[in-house]
Amino acid sequence: MIGPLVFIAWCVGLTIVVRIIYSRVRRLADSTKTDIDDIMLKALRPPIIVAVLVTGGLILARILPLTEEWDRILDLSVRIAIIIAGVLFFDALTKALLWRHARTARYVKRSAGIVQTASRGVIILIALLIVLETAGVSITPLLASLGVASLAVALALQSPLTNFFAGIQILADKSIEVGHYIRLDSGEEGYVTRIGWRSTAIRALPNNLIVIPNSKLMDSNITDFNLPAKEMSVLIQVGVHYDSDLEHVERVVREVGTEVLKEVEGGKEDFTPLIRFHTFGDSSIDLTVILRVDEFVTQYALKSEFVKRLHRRFKEEGIVIPFPIRTLDIKQEDLLLLKRDAPS
Repeated sequence: MIGPLVFIAWCVGLTIVVRIIYSRVRRLADSTKTDIDDIMLKALRPPIIVAVLVTGGLILARILPLTEEWDRILDLSVRIAIIIAGVLFFDALTKALLWRHARTARYVKRSAGIVQTASRGVIILIALLIVLETAGVSITPLLASLGVASLAVALALQSPLTNFFAGIQILADKSIEVGHYIRLDSGEEGYVTRIGWRSTAIRALPNNLIVIPNSKLMDSNITDFNLPAKEMSVLIQVGVHYDSDLEHVERVVREVGTEVLKEVEGGKEDFTPLIRFHTFGDSSIDLTVILRVDEFVTQYALKSEFVKRLHRRFKEEGIVIPFPIRTLDIKQEDLLLLKRDAPS
């Protein structure tokens, strides 16, 4: 009867002592600037409880008359308990550090659950192997079986695993993010609405959802219209007649562009439109008008309004936008032949 009483008394007394020491260390940790010590203390709580029970069990074993078989079982139980304490500590530490990092890294926050599950599985697997080795079970055949099984699983899940690791790379690399407007070299474009572990969803402008496997996304050339900034330039091509006064054309185009940037939503009103003449075309002198918008999709309304206002202003100013013209150069003798062969 004295054995259980000593066990209870030891556990209660040691728990009180540990709580006193723990609270003092906790106050000391709270006074520091870093939170690493707080994380370590919190992760140590489950192992401390296990340690109290283990020491109580050892004292009970010394008091009770145990056979050699029971003594061996107790020794194995203590080792397993120590391993469990280590598993609890590393599991709690990994979880706390992961969520600490997730506060400053959005890609970690989105992937924290699966990373935590994977790390917990690895810790438990290692602990299980240590327990089997401690119990005297050879783990060499088991490791060989695990290797073969892992290879078989990897081959069977090649496509999902490829997309899985591609998703991790996309999240870690931050090449695209949710809310960005992107365009793939295959032609798909739209707002990124979700970056998952298997696929990425893009909402196109017609409000359709495009789901793209992460592996395909990784192999594509991507234009991100939100990087390095959402603000972007808009290029509009214009052609005027060869007889036009180009200085007059430039002044009119700049005035219309400035007006549109100030009055159309999405235009950058502090931006001065740029006009660049660049080509003697087949029927016109061509120029590029450069305007500025706050994001990709606002360019459509701004372009439309600019074209309407410029067309109206050109009419008022007498500036001609020529129709495509093609001049045929025919020799005189060929004209005579055509005239001779023509029906009378």
